[in-house]
Amino acid sequence: MKTENILVIGGTGKTGKRVVHLLEELGQNVRIGSRSASPAFDWHQPEGWAKALEGMDKVYITYQPDLAVPGALEAIEQLVKESKRAKVKKLVILSGKGEREAQLCEQVIIHSGLDYTIVRASWFNQNFNENFLLEPVLEGVVALPQAEAQIPWVDADDIAAVVTKALTENEHNGKIYQLTGPRTLTFKEAVAEIAKASKRELTFIPISVKEYGDGMRKASIPEDFVWLIEYLFTEVLGNPELAEVTNDVEKILGRKPIDFSEYAAKVAATDIWNQKSLA
Repeated sequence: MKTENILVIGGTGKTGKRVVHLLEELGQNVRIGSRSASPAFDWHQPEGWAKALEGMDKVYITYQPDLAVPGALEAIEQLVKESKRAKVKKLVILSGKGEREAQLCEQVIIHSGLDYTIVRASWFNQNFNENFLLEPVLEGVVALPQAEAQIPWVDADDIAAVVTKALTENEHNGKIYQLTGPRTLTFKEAVAEIAKASKRELTFIPISVKEYGDGMRKASIPEDFVWLIEYLFTEVLGNPELAEVTNDVEKILGRKPIDFSEYAAKVAATDIWNQKSLA
């Protein structure tokens, strides 16, 4: 395998840190794109992007907080221009399965003239231990909208493995992959699996999107994050396309995707779900 210089934007995030680890294991030269890195990469400071892209062959793009938010399209357009100036050869972007807004950003990558792979992921298993659903699990009460939505939860380890292949193997050029786990689970079913794995009593309460948004505002959650969550629960979880289970993980990795119960057992073994509430 040829050694290349690869910039991982969001290299300390859920998929980014895993991609960095896998690329380094393969002996690739990895530059972490984050605000704390040197050179720094900050989505809000485009004047620093050229330095972060300098000398890079390929780039993995994760946009914070999500490709669907206002401003993402313009940022991706600017990043593509800077990437072409820096003579980057390939872009791999993490997108959201069932997110129509994110597909506008995908089109910018597709029409960039550079090699590319689009990786559309379903909702992450890791939302329950590395993101916004950890706190309610620790509190023992998970109240969420769209209680009946069928979600084919996908593991961040599987996403990272696919992204690493896309960054290092030319056969993935020009492809759009949709990554899911092997089955769908509702929020209630996912919470029940976590309760079983962690040997805890967890209660699931279905609520409306409005009630959820109002609760976040009362907790002084920033308005842009509240907007994103409301968008995801309304537009994405309300999109029947999200529920479709694909075989792309197996096709690319040559093995079955990680099942939610396997994920839950692994995380339960770390005892993170048995800690006291973060509040």
